[in-house]
Amino acid sequence: MFKKYVQRQLKRYVESIILPGSSALEIEAGDFSFLQDSGLTEKSGLVYGKDIAPLKDKFTGESFFLWERKKIPFDKKFDYVIINGLINEQVDAQDILLQVKSSCKPDSRVILARFSPLWKFLFKTAEILKLIKHTPCQFLSDRDLTLIFDLSGYQEIKEERKILLPMYIPLISSFFNRVLSGLPWFGFFSLYRISILRPVDNGHLREDLSCSVIIPCRNEAGNIEPAVRRIPAMGRHTELIFVEGHSKDTTLSECYRVQKSFPEKDIKVLRQDDIGKGDAVRKGFSQAKGDILMILDADLTVAPEDLPKFFNAAVLGKGEFINGSRLIYPMQRHAMRRLNLLANRFFSRVFSFLLNQHLTDTLCGTKVLSRDNYLKIAKSRAYFGDFDPFGDFDLLFGASRLNLKITEIPVRYYARGYGKTQIRRFRDGWQLLKMTALAMRKIKFI
Repeated sequence: MFKKYVQRQLKRYVESIILPGSSALEIEAGDFSFLQDSGLTEKSGLVYGKDIAPLKDKFTGESFFLWERKKIPFDKKFDYVIINGLINEQVDAQDILLQVKSSCKPDSRVILARFSPLWKFLFKTAEILKLIKHTPCQFLSDRDLTLIFDLSGYQEIKEERKILLPMYIPLISSFFNRVLSGLPWFGFFSLYRISILRPVDNGHLREDLSCSVIIPCRNEAGNIEPAVRRIPAMGRHTELIFVEGHSKDTTLSECYRVQKSFPEKDIKVLRQDDIGKGDAVRKGFSQAKGDILMILDADLTVAPEDLPKFFNAAVLGKGEFINGSRLIYPMQRHAMRRLNLLANRFFSRVFSFLLNQHLTDTLCGTKVLSRDNYLKIAKSRAYFGDFDPFGDFDLLFGASRLNLKITEIPVRYYARGYGKTQIRRFRDGWQLLKMTALAMRKIKFI
């Protein structure tokens, strides 16, 4: 009864949006469709209902929906594109929005329906009590979605909040769901949030720019060839620079082998003089020739296939320092230990305050900036000194001091497929505390 009542209320609202004679495409995550068995079929001249989303994967031990990295199989343009519940599944929201843009006209409208993050606790409780079978696993905040809309080339026209009381009680339900849910404050607690988006021109994607991908690697022999195979070509030219850090396995020889095995790719192999990822990044950047400089950790816990998002954000001017965030989407099980996750969230809030720009993940290894801005950061490095063994904060602090616009790209975070983590929680935590004190003294309280 609960489910059917909610579906009827949502269908009624969507039917009120789509004009007669319009065409519509629906991409939905489960068995509930706005278009199927609705009055829209009779009202519209061309209506498509298509379930693209469900791809079952068992690597978490549970079934969930995973978005395929392929184009939506439609060559038609639609007046309306409905994304129904898919954002609450374990998918890459930016990837979906970028793909559906190929099915949009300039005046198309995208209807994005999702559960409110405020209901996450109630969903979990209902699942424990066996009242529902499946809890949505992804609840993105309004701030995160605003960022994703901008990165994907959409402008939110409005957001409607629906279903304050998700069950039928004569007269009372109608009052709650038609009247109170539309009022300030009350609507904030509604079950559903429905965004109406319009596609906007993302600007000109410059193909004349080249990029260099710096890959610090220590004891990562099994990840070298997969990295080369999986990193896409970007811009005019893509340069790959492996910086080997005195490995105890065959990482160095594997780098040289891969360099010879892929002569069609521009691969350079360097070896660190010192130790630490920060030293490796600085050495790689000093030898890089690309216009856009990128860092990719050799453990491949951030998918190399995500790098074009960073490149595009940089060349389209979405930000001047592009920082990956692993803490927006749900991550793969065992990808990050719980204590590490808590520490990452804590320090992200601390550094958001200190740098006065919103950051959800300061330690994601994937970071991108232009060569020109990196040279400015390097030139002013003496202000902070040689303080950062990780390499992340040397760049973040430098970007903050130059007042560069920091933009985050949400990425999916995966468990290692080879080797073991090189993070030492307590030693690294102490380093982060020292860097917090430095930022207080050099940036915030000056």
